[in-house]
Amino acid sequence: MNAMFLFEFPTTLLTDLLGKFLAGIPAIFTALVLIIIGIIISKIIAKIVLKFLEGIKIDKLGEKLNEIEMVDKANVKIKISSVLSKIVYYVIMLFFAVAATEALQMPALSNMVSDLITFIPNLIVAMIWIVIGLLIAEALRKIVQTACNSLGIPSGQMIGNFLFYFLVINVIISALGQAKINTDFLSQNISLVIGGAVGAFAIGYGLASKDNVSNFLASFYSKGKFNIGDRITIEGKTGMITTMDKSSLILKTETGKIIIPLSKLSKENVEIHS
Repeated sequence: MNAMFLFEFPTTLLTDLLGKFLAGIPAIFTALVLIIIGIIISKIIAKIVLKFLEGIKIDKLGEKLNEIEMVDKANVKIKISSVLSKIVYYVIMLFFAVAATEALQMPALSNMVSDLITFIPNLIVAMIWIVIGLLIAEALRKIVQTACNSLGIPSGQMIGNFLFYFLVINVIISALGQAKINTDFLSQNISLVIGGAVGAFAIGYGLASKDNVSNFLASFYSKGKFNIGDRITIEGKTGMITTMDKSSLILKTETGKIIIPLSKLSKENVEIHS
């Protein structure tokens, strides 16, 4: 009797498993059909979107992003039409994946995919925010560098780069917030790091460029008081001013030419010969 029970037990178990497998074949077949249909439809729509985006020349915006120094050094080539078409492809595929998991009666997996679909709009907004932020930060960097160069302020490139990365960090934190990611801890620590960096930069830059800044401020003092062609005497040297810019002037004497920082004009007695 025991031997008969042992023989019947695995047979019954196998029969039950086989019956459940056969009962699940329609659901598996339906899920596979949905996935195949999803792949076909997603590829067709993605190609249509790609052609449309290429037609409206949206990749010119990607070219501007590729010109940004940070992106260029990362060896990343951004083609917006390709990125957006791939996003469309995977979004449509996710909808078919939800239908497939529901056909398989797998609610846990279906809920997970549904949550991923609801997260996608936030992710797209965050990506758009980063793109806009990078373009604005790059434009402001160029404006600051140009302004510093035109005004004769030293280290314009360093100031522009500092402003650029400061803005980029804030844009990334803001983009993470748009994606509904908790950034409180990150924001607090980044604020401390940025504050320390700004303080160190200000002190270091002030000490390193105090002479240049002094010359720059002296250019306002000397404006209208000294002109090219004037004969002056400074520190016992007499000559004619031949060149004058935002930081120095060139004095032509009988023995040669002397470069005099503009800060000297406000510190030394200068005699102007009529």
